[in-house]
Amino acid sequence: MKIVRIKSGDDIVYGVADAEGVLVYNGSPFVAWEPTEAVVPWPAVTLLSPVIPTKVMCVGKNYEDHAAEFDGEVPQEPLIFMKPATSVIGPNSHVIHPPISNEVHHEAELAVVMSKPARNVKAEDASQYIFGYTAANDVTARDLQRKDGQWTRAKGFDTFCPLGPAIETELDPLERLAVICRVNGEVRQAGFTSDMVFGVAEIIEYITAFTTLLPGDVILTGTPSGVGKVVAGDLMEVEVDGIGTLANRVVGL
Repeated sequence: MKIVRIKSGDDIVYGVADAEGVLVYNGSPFVAWEPTEAVVPWPAVTLLSPVIPTKVMCVGKNYEDHAAEFDGEVPQEPLIFMKPATSVIGPNSHVIHPPISNEVHHEAELAVVMSKPARNVKAEDASQYIFGYTAANDVTARDLQRKDGQWTRAKGFDTFCPLGPAIETELDPLERLAVICRVNGEVRQAGFTSDMVFGVAEIIEYITAFTTLLPGDVILTGTPSGVGKVVAGDLMEVEVDGIGTLANRVVGL
């Protein structure tokens, strides 16, 4: 099932996507919801970020090839950082290139969406807390990341966390799911979820050992090699098998 969050007229609603359009539901899938008889055809749909999390937890250097392209080693345990909720945008929204950075990079990733409060979850129980998966772009001001020595500013600009286009509830990240990034139609990144150093269940166990994840919170699971610079005018497309394509254009201020 592909769950989307859309704007239709003046309303923002959740629904289920199919070939004809979006079947509108009342309520939220994270609390309680029920189907209506309304279907919004695709020409009338504006896709929004499929969720507004309280926080976005992220894993750095979770692909060996990505760690190697920055002359780094894979950490012994998940390397966690955060992006603020205000960095989240949806499909087709613009990523704003901040004028204080000269090196903004794309990072294609699989994202996990949580279904219920999770604290001290064991890896073997992690699937009970997962609502579904979506695609993400962990946009990064690489020069500021190097300058600051920590990642909050470089990763946390408004618009630096595109999510979408949908939450797929029937997906297995243990399968060899392709994670691809194209810039202006050119493939920049092409990896597989099966190549992650730390799997989704391990990551959830590690994070929930120190903080509570809430319904709708998002985990970005890391990016494969091939990250690179984008400039104003570039179109970034992140595609994950089974989820779809998340497209965002870079614009200047």
